Amino acid sequence: MAVIHRTTMSPGKLELLAAWMPSKPWYRGGEVPLLAKAGGFRLDDPAGEVGIEFMVVTDTSGDSPVTYQVPMTYRGAPLASAADGLIGTSEHGVLGRRWIYDGTHDVVLVEQLLALLAGGTTAQDQNASDAPDPTVEVRTEGAGVPQGLTGPGTVTETADATLLTVGPPAQEGPVSTLTLCRVLRPGPAPAGDGAAGRVLAGWSAPDGARQHGPFARLAAFER
Repeated sequence: MAVIHRTTMSPGKLELLAAWMPSKPWYRGGEVPLLAKAGGFRLDDPAGEVGIEFMVVTDTSGDSPVTYQVPMTYRGAPLASAADGLIGTSEHGVLGRRWIYDGTHDVVLVEQLLALLAGGTTAQDQNASDAPDPTVEVRTEGAGVPQGLTGPGTVTETADATLLTVGPPAQEGPVSTLTLCRVLRPGPAPAGDGAAGRVLAGWSAPDGARQHGPFARLAAFER
């Protein structure tokens, strides 16, 4: 169970994201983002070592507000395999220095998202310890999502999303693409697009209205 500490981080998450996001192909705001937290959820690391958060932020620096999903992991030491995904470091008031990664590069986040899609774990409230978040919706289609998937293999950024290759342990058997939506748009998930599973969740619009839409999609497996 992840424990939510009521403490400070310096620099803060939004400050780190404002420096990091403009380098990404899916960012479409001004030169200096104007970010506000808009929602999100957490997943638990079974080993209890890594913080996992799917943060939603809205940027108002461009011609119109844009809402982004930024999955992040918080670690007590650097992770060499995720070096390309380092967002920055921050001093946590309780835990000390934390290395903060774009979670699409971190195996712990990816495997727990796959476990969520497979029904093996439950989304947690972003701001409370040991509190499931019932607003996070998982849908499966066809044969569903098998247990024990691993990743990421390759990580590819697009103008709207991040694409990860995932598959069985030891890279044996069929593989699939896990898509994490970066630019969030409210509305229902597409029907009949061949997804094995998907995650939908909510966030707040700048005017306070509640929005709900797709966060992640796992394609059907192909050999």
